[in-house]
Amino acid sequence: MPLTLTVVLDVGKTATKATLWAPDGDCIGRQVRANRKIETGTYLSLDVEGIETWLAAVLSEFSSLGRIGSIVPVAHGAAAAIIRDGQLAAPPLDYEFEPPEAVRADYLNERDAFALNGSPAMGMSLNLGLQLYYLERLIPDLMTGNATIVPWAQYWAWRLCGVAACEISSLGSHTDLWSPANGRPSPMAARLGWAKRLAPMRHAAAAIGTLSPEWVGRTGLPANVLVHAGVHDSNAALHAARAYPEISGQEATVVSTGTWFVAMRSPGPEADLISVLRTAHAGCLINVDPAGDAVPTVLFMGGREIELLSEGLTHRLDDPDAQAATTAGVEACLTSGAMVLPTMVPGTGAFPDRVGGWVDRPLDQAQASAAIALYAALAVDNALDLIGSRDRLLIEGRFAGVQTFVRALATLRPGARILSSTADGDVSFGALRLVRPDVAPSRLLGGASSLDTDLNGYRALWRRRLGLIA
Repeated sequence: MPLTLTVVLDVGKTATKATLWAPDGDCIGRQVRANRKIETGTYLSLDVEGIETWLAAVLSEFSSLGRIGSIVPVAHGAAAAIIRDGQLAAPPLDYEFEPPEAVRADYLNERDAFALNGSPAMGMSLNLGLQLYYLERLIPDLMTGNATIVPWAQYWAWRLCGVAACEISSLGSHTDLWSPANGRPSPMAARLGWAKRLAPMRHAAAAIGTLSPEWVGRTGLPANVLVHAGVHDSNAALHAARAYPEISGQEATVVSTGTWFVAMRSPGPEADLISVLRTAHAGCLINVDPAGDAVPTVLFMGGREIELLSEGLTHRLDDPDAQAATTAGVEACLTSGAMVLPTMVPGTGAFPDRVGGWVDRPLDQAQASAAIALYAALAVDNALDLIGSRDRLLIEGRFAGVQTFVRALATLRPGARILSSTADGDVSFGALRLVRPDVAPSRLLGGASSLDTDLNGYRALWRRRLGLIA
């Protein structure tokens, strides 16, 4: 049988991407669509219909580029779908929706301890359990009959092939529904009746079905296209990183940078995770990789914060043409004391209850950009301490090309080997490697040199203002 092409569908929070991959790991097609928020009248929902219409057109276009053999969905972990009688029982809830405070208060009383679910209580609707709890109260008959819960990535697998599945990395990402230490649904999920509603567990790489006749007709793809269960997006990025010899099988932390900055520690074989599993810090959780292994994780909405802080600037922080000027502005920030304190997105990160903002915002745009990049580095540096990160550190994603940010991290953490990957689509490449494990990265990792200045005093001032040190 000739080798075929693979489609990776990456349904992110800000955008949905579809990439087409050749058997040798070369990306030969890429389409992106900005996601919309849909107001249902009672809550904010995800744009299921818009994504589906776009996906059908993209798959039809991809079908003209070669014979497609498989589709792998990827998605963030803060969404799920309830399917009943072969259709959506309700529009999936957008995690930026704020449920009524009374519902949140009741739900917080239902949650298990961190040691059981590896999940912190997060703002908005970032805990999937809160979404289900709210929807059940809004729609009393939601969980009746053959109602089945599928995570967001597996919803798209179900939509394409008609087979419902759950997958461990998707359930193990601050959902409150999974117990990482026990490898089964959380006590709360069992107690509230959700565990028995979860679709059957399948491995992320498993081919759970073939393209349905409906989608064959809509796209022109062959009927034997395999649809795989799919994976949580941050875990896909971690899986991509593990393809590099500098990371594979060794103690390392991968920092994915997009709307969210997600630091995932891939522990070495000698690592003791018991203390991590028993200690809850704001913004920290225990992810679960596709093999079922615990992955200490810390996250904050870094990309969204950078967007908010950059309002009024004439260039983006990740603009390649602005890198030299931004780095040149660092010294002036240190001299003036200009800095940013967290948090710009309430309810997220290591300081969820803090109202963040500028201290002595510079008028000069390059200096303002430098202060924003330094803020990102300080926030990541603090986050890495919370999960015991050491040895190697790989920065990947949209902001891996921001030299001031990456070099500031190298300055703040001189004992770590700082690496970066600016390859577009590391999440998609990680999903590809699940079904084609022999594919190797096409690019080498870059190294990072320290800034020509000492950041210890600046970091101490930042941490002192946050009450982290005396």
